[in-house]
Amino acid sequence: MEIEIALKRLSALAQQSRLEVFRRLVQAGAEGLAAGDLARAVDIPANTLSAQLVILVNAGLARSRREGRSIIYSADYDGMGALLVFLMEDCCQNRAEVCGPLAAAVTRPSCNPV
Repeated sequence: MEIEIALKRLSALAQQSRLEVFRRLVQAGAEGLAAGDLARAVDIPANTLSAQLVILVNAGLARSRREGRSIIYSADYDGMGALLVFLMEDCCQNRAEVCGPLAAAVTRPSCNPV
């Protein structure tokens, strides 16, 4: 991953309501959430949510799809995974004393539901 992409993704998450939106999308799983349901869940106005979602989509951290009259948003797990790999490989520089605990955290059963 290029550092510019990593910076764009980190920047997208560096705002409280966007981080909350992203967390809700990750928790919702692959089926995602309708925009209206997401707005109610995070308790922000629809127009504010729309702006936050545009930033997350443009950063490669969220996706949208149309289902009937609804727009469904979901986390882009590939984008999230690529950011995590970048941070582990680039920032840790494959040092076992740094990467080991992070790798263990990512492979915990809570991160890998069966």
